[in-house]
Amino acid sequence: MDEYLLRARGTLACLLYYCAIMSFLLDPGFWEVASFVVTALALPFAIFLFLYEQRKERDSEDEEAYQLLQNAYSDFLKIVLDNPDLQLRSALSRTDLNDEQKERALIIFEMLIALFERAYIVSYVPDMRGVALRRWHSWDDYMREWCRREDFYYLLPQLLRGEDEDFADYIRAIAEEERADKLFNIGHRE
Repeated sequence: MDEYLLRARGTLACLLYYCAIMSFLLDPGFWEVASFVVTALALPFAIFLFLYEQRKERDSEDEEAYQLLQNAYSDFLKIVLDNPDLQLRSALSRTDLNDEQKERALIIFEMLIALFERAYIVSYVPDMRGVALRRWHSWDDYMREWCRREDFYYLLPQLLRGEDEDFADYIRAIAEEERADKLFNIGHRE
């Protein structure tokens, strides 16, 4: 009988506990407080989480675009290496190129301008910071390096015909800065 009584008490306790929970869940005050908690805590957290995931996705897309552009520049450098007679990686440009070599150099420079323009359109934003700025500095360095070459510098007006105006203004400014630095350094060596 004691065992039966203990079971009955346990069942009764469970039943009372269940009734207490049910009355608590059916209480409109509980749901009002719960809605305030969701509004005050869960909703801002969900918005934060959504924005965080969006930023992570955008950063991933930016990294992928950067890698694709870097791969394209590496492919471009392979073309430069395949044309050693043009000496496009030397500090001084050649002035003794024949017509066929001049045409190849012009085509290679056109490819380079197209790549720089694509990098500018995809990656450049005024007032960049952080990783985006570091990524852009590498492209800015590439552009400056090529703008120091006299043959590239003098062909720039021809190469920029029909290109994006903002990009054309940007690379012209770089070319003029590099030209001024070069002339300044020559004047100070003498």
